[in-house]
Amino acid sequence: MGSRNGITTEKLEALLGDYASSPLFTDAEKVALEYADAITDTRRDVDDALFARLQRHYDDDTIAEITMIVAWENASSRFNRAFRIPAQGFWQR
Repeated sequence: MGSRNGITTEKLEALLGDYASSPLFTDAEKVALEYADAITDTRRDVDDALFARLQRHYDDDTIAEITMIVAWENASSRFNRAFRIPAQGFWQR
């Protein structure tokens, strides 16, 4: 899906590595990815410093939208795992 929306394969593959130090991502993208990681990892909280960095790049409506999309994808992933629904192969290396 990402490649159909103009995201390069190189950038998609960089998500599997250390996106925080990758020159392929802007500061705004990096903080959004870090935020997505934080709300995905149930053992981790979104601390005040991370949220403040997120607010430097995004308004409240955009943060709410990012949060909703990540939460939806997490719920969908957990649902699929519980019912043993395999990946649909939308992106392949």
